[in-house]
Amino acid sequence: MNEGRAGYVQIYTGDGKGKTTAAFGLALRATGQGLRVTIVQFMKADATWGEVRAAGRLGVPVEQVGLDHWVREGMVTADDLGAAAAGFARAREIVQSGEYDVVILDELLTSVFFELILVSDVVLLLRNKPKHVELVLTGRRAPAELVEAADLVTEMRPIKHYFDRGVRARKGIEY
Repeated sequence: MNEGRAGYVQIYTGDGKGKTTAAFGLALRATGQGLRVTIVQFMKADATWGEVRAAGRLGVPVEQVGLDHWVREGMVTADDLGAAAAGFARAREIVQSGEYDVVILDELLTSVFFELILVSDVVLLLRNKPKHVELVLTGRRAPAELVEAADLVTEMRPIKHYFDRGVRARKGIEY
């Protein structure tokens, strides 16, 4: 346990590539230093993705709480809302347990953007987390309230991306 260590709130946001990659990189670093790490992935439901497999090999638990489809703006279903609510309840339980030194909530910010989870609920989670827990939130379009509440905010912004030339997501690079 590292309960004497201060834990901060980090946000990785923006329209550029690398938010999840950065969070998993932090998980790798923290695990290497003996910190207890766990990851909850919102809006994702494919355990074959490379980062999930690698985390498993390192003994870092990853819980995917999304459904097997993309959420579309203006087309949110009751199932989407239910999965997000259950996932957020699980995330809150994990954060509050004090069992982990680093908790990564991947794509939580995207869930907030799609109004699957209320900003006010996330603000409460940040305010009430145990002091030693490092909490990392990823996803596009971080709302101002969460940017204000965080201790560190990094924005990934695209300058150039091969995706714009029609290159599809590649195994081992994008997933």
